[in-house]
Amino acid sequence: MTTRSCPCGLPQTYDGCCGRYHRGPASAPTAEALMRSRYCAFVKGDAGYLLRTWHPRTRPERLDLDPGMRWTGLEILGTGDGSAFHTTGTVEFRASYRGGSLHELSRFERVDGAWVYVDGDFVG
Repeated sequence: MTTRSCPCGLPQTYDGCCGRYHRGPASAPTAEALMRSRYCAFVKGDAGYLLRTWHPRTRPERLDLDPGMRWTGLEILGTGDGSAFHTTGTVEFRASYRGGSLHELSRFERVDGAWVYVDGDFVG
């Protein structure tokens, strides 16, 4: 992993992009930004961030990440709502990993002003 660009695919450095959300107290301003930061948390193995940004209604008790999983890229395929002016949003994405990819349409909501992941449907 290089320090030149964030694992989420945007040209900023990790620290200037998704890393600032992982460290807190800043929170992602849009559903897409949250999706990107959650992908980065999978890349970095940050289960704590993933749980903190999961809707309380659907959040698992714990999250065991596979340390052997190697995420290789994120492609945002579409978004619906999810801006600073919305309370819900969707993000369709494809996350690639060594050996395959995951295609999902994810749902997000605001809880106490912050975007959180609710759930998603696998596509394809």
